[in-house]
Amino acid sequence: MIFESTPLEDVLVIRPAVFGDERGFFMESWNDRGFAEAGLDIRFVQDNHSRSSRGILRGMHYQTEQVQGKLVRVTAGAVYDVVVDLRQGSPSFGQWFGLELRAEEHTMLWMPPGFAHGFYVLSDSADFLYKTSDYYHPESEVSLRWDDPVVGIDWPLLDGEAPILSNKDAAGLSWDAIPLFD
Repeated sequence: MIFESTPLEDVLVIRPAVFGDERGFFMESWNDRGFAEAGLDIRFVQDNHSRSSRGILRGMHYQTEQVQGKLVRVTAGAVYDVVVDLRQGSPSFGQWFGLELRAEEHTMLWMPPGFAHGFYVLSDSADFLYKTSDYYHPESEVSLRWDDPVVGIDWPLLDGEAPILSNKDAAGLSWDAIPLFD
C-alpha cells in the first residue's frame, strides 16, 4: 500500500496494491501490520456499508463522544469525499480536503478522530464502505452544515443542482455553532 499525505494534518490517501487479470482483481483493504508500519496503530470495531443514489449528499457528520476515526472507500460507483479538521490545536484546523473516490481506482481515505466527514454521490448509485475506530453513538452525533460559508467546501454539484439531503443534514449547524475538539 502507498500512504500519501494530504493538506490536512494526519489525513491520508491510501492506494492499495491491486492484482488483476481477465478474471477480476484482488487487493487488501486492511492489513494491521502494513498500517502499523506506516505509523497507524488503529483498532477498528465496526464496519459500515451504505448505498446512495446520484445527487445525494451525506454529511458533514461527527460524534463528540466515542469519537471515530474512519477508513473509507467506494466499492461501486463514485463519490466526492470530504473531511473538515475540527481539532483546534491542529495546523490544519478549520480546513477541508476533498477527493473523488471511484470503485475502479480502489483508493481509500483515512481520517483520525476529530474530523467532520461527508460525501456526495457522482454516479447513478454508490456503495460506500467504512471501518470505524469506535462505535456509533447517535446521542452525540453532530452535522456541520454542508454549505457553511466559513468552511467553504467546493462541492462538484451535478448540473449545479442542490444536493438531496436528509432532514438531519438539511438542519446542519453552522461553523460558529458546532462543538470543536481541543
